Amino acid sequence: MSVLPRTISGFHPDPDGTPGPAPCGGGAPHGLTTRSRTAGTVASELPRVVGAGLVVPTLSGPTPYANLDHAASTPALVAVKEAVDRALETYASVHRGAGYASRLTSAWYEQARAEVAAFVGARSDDAVIFTRTTTDSWAVLSAALPADTTVFVFASEHHSTLLPWGDLRTVRLPVPHSVAEARALLADALAARSGGQHAAHRLVVITGASNVTGEVWPVEDFARLAHEHGARIAVDAAQLSAHRRIDVAAWDVDYLAFSGHKTYAPFGTGVLAGRSDWLDGGDPYLRGGGATRVVAAGDTTWATGAARHEGGSPNVIGAIALAAACATIAAHRVAIEEHESRLLSRLRDGLSTIDGVDELSIFDEGHDRVGVVAFTVRGFEASLVSQVLSVEHGVGVRDGRFCAHLLVDDLLSGTGEHETAVRASIGLGSTKEGVDRLIGGLRELVEAGPAATWTRADSGWVVDGDDPRDREVVRPW
Repeated sequence: MSVLPRTISGFHPDPDGTPGPAPCGGGAPHGLTTRSRTAGTVASELPRVVGAGLVVPTLSGPTPYANLDHAASTPALVAVKEAVDRALETYASVHRGAGYASRLTSAWYEQARAEVAAFVGARSDDAVIFTRTTTDSWAVLSAALPADTTVFVFASEHHSTLLPWGDLRTVRLPVPHSVAEARALLADALAARSGGQHAAHRLVVITGASNVTGEVWPVEDFARLAHEHGARIAVDAAQLSAHRRIDVAAWDVDYLAFSGHKTYAPFGTGVLAGRSDWLDGGDPYLRGGGATRVVAAGDTTWATGAARHEGGSPNVIGAIALAAACATIAAHRVAIEEHESRLLSRLRDGLSTIDGVDELSIFDEGHDRVGVVAFTVRGFEASLVSQVLSVEHGVGVRDGRFCAHLLVDDLLSGTGEHETAVRASIGLGSTKEGVDRLIGGLRELVEAGPAATWTRADSGWVVDGDDPRDREVVRPW
């Protein structure tokens, strides 16, 4: 299903007919509209992804790729590729040109913003800012926070959410082991810093779903708790955006961030959505063209709204790609969630039948989660497990500490054997056959060891002889 370029329902241009700001005095498409190509109905079939037919080399010969690494990066949707291909035909400058191509591109860029706003359930007065990644989104928010802000964040967070706030104003809470413990830790920390220098501006930062275990946090409960103590809340939705409905307004969260490359769009686009007052009050961390309203000899007046934090020529193709992904996911929501629920149950049930495979959890085994599972295999380093799955079985997973070192260290602290784990994560590029191949490969490894001979080198585990993945591949350009 092809979704963008299109007209976004509910998008209203500025009073002068311009579908967005015109930084640096550039022209914008006055009164221009573009026609929708989709009916907007909820579809029962799964959307297609690019590369679904990928065949990869293994020691036993070419085999279909089993993609179980969606938590790191999702493949692009076919609808996204189609939207990008169409947009490239009239690709031009944004908000800076009077020519037709520029007017059209500018219109689509702002309609993409409206599509993303609808996808996250943004309030009418929220800012929706295009960034590069979730990490970049938090950098934007960190730079805009009032100077006296105190930030509260759990040690279980991804580094992009844990680190950008600055040591002096960050209160780091320990890794919780139940939702009740997390609530109590946060409530105590907020109460202890409710007066004096901490009273004016406080921000709680939590994840929507763990990138290590997939466990879903009760965002609405934590938003309510933060607001009871006069604090705001920011939610890392990087592991939610492709898998569960997001609703900023219904959840009553103040800020939310996610990335295109985890939402079936290409790398290079992220989003920060949320309340405008702090964002309009803070200096942009990316200063340049587009972020300014007036530049005089001795003074600069910054723009307000999204333009303030989108300095330079924007990634318009990335915005269109992300909007296409958001529209497609929204149209196929039920089918996507049913597909992932079936595969997650199959994956976890299969892992539980293999002696020596231990799944990691922050809370408890039955806690709600998206399709992300981290585990260890007794007697085998995680890095060897992932290499064996790739070279011997054509299965793609990830190993390590997943940019969440404090959390993984805590979860592995009682094992006495492992310093890292293996992570399998499912999505639209995953299949029943791929999950079964992962389970079968792990069972073979536990019961009989690797099929090949592996040597531990400085660079990691290396298969003896020729690695079939080291074949020469023609460049795509």
